[in-house]
Amino acid sequence: MGAAPAANPEGRLAIVAGNGFLPLYVAEAARSAGDDPVVILLKNEADRDFSGFDHVVAGVGDFAGIEKIIRERGVRRIVMSGGVKRRPEWRDIHPTWRALSKMPSVVRTLLAGGDDTVLQMVIKLFEGMGCRVVGVHDIAPDLLAQTGVLTKQFPNADDRRDIEIAAHAARLLGGLDVGQGAVCVGGRIVALEGAEGTDQMLERVADLRRTGRISARRRGVLVKLCKPQQDVRADLPTVGPSTVRLAIAAGLAGVAVEAGRALVIDRPAMLALADEAQLFVCGLDAGLPREGLA
Repeated sequence: MGAAPAANPEGRLAIVAGNGFLPLYVAEAARSAGDDPVVILLKNEADRDFSGFDHVVAGVGDFAGIEKIIRERGVRRIVMSGGVKRRPEWRDIHPTWRALSKMPSVVRTLLAGGDDTVLQMVIKLFEGMGCRVVGVHDIAPDLLAQTGVLTKQFPNADDRRDIEIAAHAARLLGGLDVGQGAVCVGGRIVALEGAEGTDQMLERVADLRRTGRISARRRGVLVKLCKPQQDVRADLPTVGPSTVRLAIAAGLAGVAVEAGRALVIDRPAMLALADEAQLFVCGLDAGLPREGLA
């Protein structure tokens, strides 16, 4: 498909799509707002059907190819959404001319940098292509978590203590550019999110529970927060039905995310699952567990 006239006076929108449902929600929200987005499907990452949208495929490290798409499609705005499970191999990195002068640092960052460091570098590369990088929340503000409890179930005193401890751990973890999530059970941190991501961390917690490494009597919580230094235009903490299913399997009492700086995907389905399992989901004001949870 060729370029279409930009419905938005700020220019046409490109959605760089990784894995998961989030890119599809963003594409639908953009279309509902009057945009005609082009979706750039990251090769071996994007896993949803975008046949109803103008879409192309590009490698994760193919910045030269992406710049060509941007130029041909008349793109002026870019939003990054969805997960990326694999870092590109050095031979898969195809830089733009602008990036060639910084090639050693670009390769080093892509291959070995923390997630936030990589995303900041990618944002600068997109800006060097003449595009303005916007956040998912700019395109789909309804996805942002609100402050307070979103479910019928409320956290009890033990849960609130676990939330506070896990939030503190998540902030420290984020400051190291490692991950966004922590699980606390009975006042003890039992898991921190690393490169594997939230889903695999929760699977690990479930396994620890099955093998008796975590008390069967104490439930615990998952907390996800933005990293202190994070650019909110990319990789906001995200929860959805799969998060709740895995939290249930891990025996947790609830999930807490940072209100206004975390995304809730497929909210009705997620909350229905949580209510059925009597699991709470709540939004923390500025990452703190003190308000609106009692």
